[in-house]
Amino acid sequence: MSLASWRSPLARALHRNRALVYARYLQLATVRADQRPANRTLVFRGFLDGTNQLQFVTDARNEKAEQIDRLPWGEACWYFPKTREQFRLAGTLLLVRDQHPNAALQEARQSAWQSLSDAARTQFAWAHPGKPRTDQEAFNVAAPEATTPLPHFCLLLLDPHQVDH
Repeated sequence: MSLASWRSPLARALHRNRALVYARYLQLATVRADQRPANRTLVFRGFLDGTNQLQFVTDARNEKAEQIDRLPWGEACWYFPKTREQFRLAGTLLLVRDQHPNAALQEARQSAWQSLSDAARTQFAWAHPGKPRTDQEAFNVAAPEATTPLPHFCLLLLDPHQVDH
């Protein structure tokens, strides 16, 4: 597969903003069951090898996963403050769960898990996201093993169909 024409300007923006840790953060909007938008901030985790698909990680227990299962469309908005550039990437979303049938995507999921810091992996061992925090001890857990992803850990892929820069 050839790289999309927007990849070069995006790579340049990432490079020119690399000193800003938060330049890897972007906003992703999905659609709720009541047809209202839902927006949240994600961390860009690179591109899936040999594709134009952007990689993120998420927890299958959250509302975002339910929204994607129901309607797998989303739009990311990514602003780079140093270069004053904005990218809007609209496309289809794919959740790669623990039982995904594609072996290559399972391997990418495993690789994404292994590349996370202990602190990032620990968040997936916390209590159910989006639920009230009734027991603070539920957030004082050891980091899970780096070798095997937890069952609710997902690799999230955005396959852009339209990009505005």
